[in-house]
Amino acid sequence: MLDDDAVLIVNKDGSIEAMVSANEAGEEVKQLEGILCPGFVNTHCHLELSHMKGLIPEHTGLVDFVLQVVTQRHIPEDEILTAIETAENEMLAAGIVAVGDICNNTLTLPQKKQQRLAYHNFIEVSGWNPLIADIRMAKSLEQYHQFKEAFPHHTSLSPHAPYSVSDTLWNLLQPYFVQQVLTIHNQESKAENELFLHGTGDFIRLYETMQISNLVFKAPGTNSLPAFFQQIQKAKQLILVHNTFTNQNDIDLVLKSEVPVSFCLCPNANVYIENSLPPVDLLLQNKLNICIGTDSLASNHQLSILEEIKTLQLHFPHIPMAVLLQAATLNGAKALGMDDVLGSFEKGKKPGVLLLEGVKNVTRII
Repeated sequence: MLDDDAVLIVNKDGSIEAMVSANEAGEEVKQLEGILCPGFVNTHCHLELSHMKGLIPEHTGLVDFVLQVVTQRHIPEDEILTAIETAENEMLAAGIVAVGDICNNTLTLPQKKQQRLAYHNFIEVSGWNPLIADIRMAKSLEQYHQFKEAFPHHTSLSPHAPYSVSDTLWNLLQPYFVQQVLTIHNQESKAENELFLHGTGDFIRLYETMQISNLVFKAPGTNSLPAFFQQIQKAKQLILVHNTFTNQNDIDLVLKSEVPVSFCLCPNANVYIENSLPPVDLLLQNKLNICIGTDSLASNHQLSILEEIKTLQLHFPHIPMAVLLQAATLNGAKALGMDDVLGSFEKGKKPGVLLLEGVKNVTRII
């Protein structure tokens, strides 16, 4: 946080010119009540699920949530496209300037081509049955190439979650990980760790219900993060999403990695699905790069980074606002590889400028 003497100078095109003291700024300084901060970065979203707002009840647990997403996501395409546009409007109104978006189809592509927001498109790959790995890979590659044509620098193939990617599929993905920004849902439920520790738990019910077979899977006797972490060592950087049941041993493994890792928090979705929150204090104590996401409207009441900050403030009131705002801006921009343009007030960047009202700080802008 800068003091009340700081003045932000912004060019008409939205680029940052300078940050100077009040006595250097000259005349025509506009004084505003509140906090000025760069535009928010939503590091994890599922825009394509926006039509599912309110369809799934809260606190179902992850397995039943996944089952309901799979069975309820298919509605007429025009309704899905309308919901996507509405959700993007909501993010714009909420001060979001960039999104790390999960894609299982190409329905968000027409909206994204309008370039109202900056997107990194994570083409999500899943398939627990090793016998269908080639089929799943081919389908994902078809989508990948369509997004890659429109967003050549911000499209990558990413695994869905440890419990949904077979060893065969991990092997097929390896060439597409080299020097790429990746993301993966990580330790969102206790059942995920139980699966890899003991080969038991609620995910067995998920597989049985969906008639998914992976006869070659043997529980390695570790949490899920150590079970897959070696698979992403060719990446440029990795975003671990949720981390609700991540512990210090998992973090120690990450700290030894040469791959930069960001931990994305989606607290409102964690409360919505599992009625749990990630160990935020533990993550901060380890000085990890913390960023913030909204997840989807299937698991959240809104797509607002500010509402995520409010939830974190409510449950972790000792965390300084400056730490939360950095997680919502610069840290997310770094995680998505967009910090050359977004995330901070530095000369030449176009991060967007937000005024957070209802606070006592006084800031000035030209």
